[in-house]
Amino acid sequence: MVKDPVVRWGGLLGFALGGFFDGILLHQILQWHHLLSLVPGIDSLRLQVLWDGYFHALMYGIALAGLWGLWRHRGAAASTRWLGAVPAGFGLWHVVDSVLSHWVLGIHRIRVDSADPLLWDLIWFVVFGLVPLLLGWRMLRRGRVMPAGGVAAAIVALVTVGAAVWSARPAGETRFTTLVFAPAVTPAAAMDAVLAEGGRLVWSDRAMGVMVVDVAPDRRAAFYARGALLVGGSGLPAGCFNWSAA
Repeated sequence: MVKDPVVRWGGLLGFALGGFFDGILLHQILQWHHLLSLVPGIDSLRLQVLWDGYFHALMYGIALAGLWGLWRHRGAAASTRWLGAVPAGFGLWHVVDSVLSHWVLGIHRIRVDSADPLLWDLIWFVVFGLVPLLLGWRMLRRGRVMPAGGVAAAIVALVTVGAAVWSARPAGETRFTTLVFAPAVTPAAAMDAVLAEGGRLVWSDRAMGVMVVDVAPDRRAAFYARGALLVGGSGLPAGCFNWSAA
């Protein structure tokens, strides 16, 4: 079963979708945790949003690899059972994340502000981990042929691209954007960058490494050339960064 290449690539795509689901819902919309919420020393907004951005960038790469693999084997994907691998991969992401991130490494929990974080971990593990994993495994075991597999592949691809685009969008139609500058950028240089792009400072941390600025959307990407590590709403993967409540 796992030797089937389209099953492997479909599972990889589902794995990426699980990561996007996790990041978009838990990090961005509900804001229950960041990737490294419980890591000692990673307590600044700059580092939290930076690692959230790295997480979503990784999901971009995994999703693209899955789509590329399915396209490469598109002849087989048009009529085989590969679609069962997508929910299996989705569930596998949440199983791996629960075991590794929540319980072994302890870098975050589903709800870091809960009085009973284990309860939330277990609910998430069962509902979004075991259930889709077992559902996908059952589909694969039954070996059902998907006669409209090409159409299904197109739909899954659109869902994946949509999740990727959503993860890079700013919260709402706000004109504000958040900037995270590299540690080497001085406060004066950061402020000069804002003024050079016609922006207005709205808020910043004490070191001016993280700023919220009022700037035209078409000028946001230019901050990458001025020392920014992440720029909210620039169209590039910034993970929780675009939705940070901080």
